[in-house]
Amino acid sequence: MALEVRREEFDHLTKEWEALLPRSWFDTVFLTPLWQRLWWEELGGGAGLLLAALREQGRLVAVVPLMESAGGISFLGDTDLWDYHDFIVAQGREEEVFPKLFAWLREQRWRSLDLRSLPQGSPTLEHLPSLARAAGYAVNVTQEDVAPGVALSGSWEEHLARLSKKDRHEVRRKFRRLEQAGRYGWYSWNGATPLAGALEQFLTLMRGSREDKAIFLTAERERFFRRMASELAQAGLLRLFFLQVDDTVVASALCFDYASRRLLYNSGYDVEYASLSVGLLLKALCLRDAIESGMAYFDFLRGSERYKYELGGTDVILYRLLVER
Repeated sequence: MALEVRREEFDHLTKEWEALLPRSWFDTVFLTPLWQRLWWEELGGGAGLLLAALREQGRLVAVVPLMESAGGISFLGDTDLWDYHDFIVAQGREEEVFPKLFAWLREQRWRSLDLRSLPQGSPTLEHLPSLARAAGYAVNVTQEDVAPGVALSGSWEEHLARLSKKDRHEVRRKFRRLEQAGRYGWYSWNGATPLAGALEQFLTLMRGSREDKAIFLTAERERFFRRMASELAQAGLLRLFFLQVDDTVVASALCFDYASRRLLYNSGYDVEYASLSVGLLLKALCLRDAIESGMAYFDFLRGSERYKYELGGTDVILYRLLVER
């Protein structure tokens, strides 16, 4: 039967979208309707929603989460708050979906189709460039960033053994130094206390740890963080971790646990404790906890910060696909 493309609204599509995502090639929190709708409602002003679905006999086969502005079409969202973007396509249906999707895109009004943060291996990178070139459009695929991560197996000690000798030695040395500095412990927000207090502590540490993070955390983005944390907590996906030295909370990390992966979304620390590497050590504790919790993968997400490689991360390349008429 032929595929049909139709514009949609979030309300009508959400349940089907949630059921389709685990059957797509890449199931991540950034491609959920929860995340995408939240961003759209908080930060999508000024753009037009271009949300569509491809169905076969009424059954959802693909979701097309796009927006349009200033003569261009792009994925919903941005690269400041999102780490991955893509179309959501049922695995095994790509050969049928992408020609139909591209034919529908050609009917829209745009000068540029700017698709960012596509992870390596994406079917979009395999299919769309050739379709666009065959239509006579200019196509440019470039590396945008990296998102290091590490597959998890075995124990924490086995993970350390897989690190380089230098990195393994440094992790252990830094933990010993922390132990010598005073009584330390770490814990996670578990819902027993109001989220608002824990989130406020996280935002304070995030804002105070680096100037660029303080600049990043505009009033709009802070509002997004607060609503995002609340809604992901309700969905059981939010993890907020804290490291404490004596009676002082010195570091925090905000993670998502989704589809057997832990995603390290953002973090902060008290600069007065920087000499104890408290930021890195809390991330190491989050990784250890992910291993002990049976997670399959720890995703450090966008950016090539050194600590990600010191803890065993290897790069997943993110690409930008730009099509111009």
